[in-house]
Amino acid sequence: MFTQIKHGALLCVAGLLCACSNLEEQPVAPSHQEVIEVTPPISENERSAGPGGGVIMQAFYWDVPAGGNWYNTIKSKISDWDAAGISAIWLPPVSKAMNGPYSMGYDPFDYFDLGEYNQMGSVETRFGSKNELISLINTAHNKNIQVYADIVINHNSGGALENNPFTGTKTYTDYNPASGKFFRSAGDFHPNNYANNDQGVFAGFPDLSHSVPYVQGWLWKNSNSVAKYYKNVIGFDGWRFDYVKGFGGWVVRDWVNEVGGFAVGENWDGNANNLKNWVNSTNRKASAFDFACYYKLDEAFDGNDLTKLNADMLWKRDPSKAVTFVSNHDTDIIWDKMHAYAYILTHEGYPTIFYRDYEEWLNKDKLKNLIWIHRNLAVGNTSILHVDNDEYIARRNGNPGIVVYLNDSGSWVERWVQTNWNSIRIKDYTGNSSWEPVTQGNGWVKIQCPPNSYTIWSRM
Repeated sequence: MFTQIKHGALLCVAGLLCACSNLEEQPVAPSHQEVIEVTPPISENERSAGPGGGVIMQAFYWDVPAGGNWYNTIKSKISDWDAAGISAIWLPPVSKAMNGPYSMGYDPFDYFDLGEYNQMGSVETRFGSKNELISLINTAHNKNIQVYADIVINHNSGGALENNPFTGTKTYTDYNPASGKFFRSAGDFHPNNYANNDQGVFAGFPDLSHSVPYVQGWLWKNSNSVAKYYKNVIGFDGWRFDYVKGFGGWVVRDWVNEVGGFAVGENWDGNANNLKNWVNSTNRKASAFDFACYYKLDEAFDGNDLTKLNADMLWKRDPSKAVTFVSNHDTDIIWDKMHAYAYILTHEGYPTIFYRDYEEWLNKDKLKNLIWIHRNLAVGNTSILHVDNDEYIARRNGNPGIVVYLNDSGSWVERWVQTNWNSIRIKDYTGNSSWEPVTQGNGWVKIQCPPNSYTIWSRM
């Protein structure tokens, strides 16, 4: 949550164009092409923005500039992000934290101080004032962009020292927020009269106890709870729950049952089955970040072995509950990012773009192209058509659908594939190939891909 892994240089993969003749008359295609079906099919969901669904922008990175201007910075990006096809933004934790004007928000102190009370060394948070936050959210809503709040409820920080009858020691569990809401003391943390512990403690911070009715009331149940204040007053549309390994899935379930909204949990686990089990523990009220996919993308593209893409991932088990990503504020291990974005923006799941990848590190036009393809063409369940060390080809089976071809080798490659389009001219919507072949009556067609690049085919 706090540790960021950075790399010094990013490998931006450039597509090489090749002028090749159209394939008007094609021989009979081979009949032994391997087809691996991925199940289950994705379901329709409320996040849909275009036939292929929406795209999240993570609208921050670790240690964004301090000084209280980040909300205004994001506000200035909204029009461009809207034009690019972004349908939701994920903001950093908005409440006043222990480190005041320098905090990234993951050490929460006063959940109701969104940058308006003079405490912890400042009035504003690192990101700005409450009014600037509301202005940002309104600007996003005017563009039909949803806004997700980062919710940190496993632990708190910044409490005063007090005698703790449950430990027999002094602990930093005395919280007297300037907002006058959600005062806390030793009995609201573990251990207490209700529970000695829950699923996990983070970094030695006081561990907030969700078993305590008073805590439940202030977090989500009361009419003036954190959840209802953020949603009904401030205007948030959904939730990103931080460090969900630290508390039961029932907490997220009850939160969403109480106030609604999209929800995704940070369950940092590369095992797809564990991710699926956590989603189920919320009664499927929440999605999960697909860390299983994330680690396999790194192994596949940085390890030059695309057979790793055959591995188990949450999106293959439960695509409507998988939030896919290539990088975030905590971890940034993938170097070959354009291949990785080409994968998540053509496959099932709810893809996330990382702010620095879009605004600073990668080719913005290429990302915009992939976002457009995702929203307009990448429809239906997935069939994996071919995988080897260097090549990966998959088909989305909806309407219009796509065929995505990833090439991790240093040479041009070509391959016959079976599409769902019969006797139809197709083209590569990335512009990396100039071919415009016509599929055979049975749907077979030869496609190509440049060195170390990708092509994405659909009907014209």
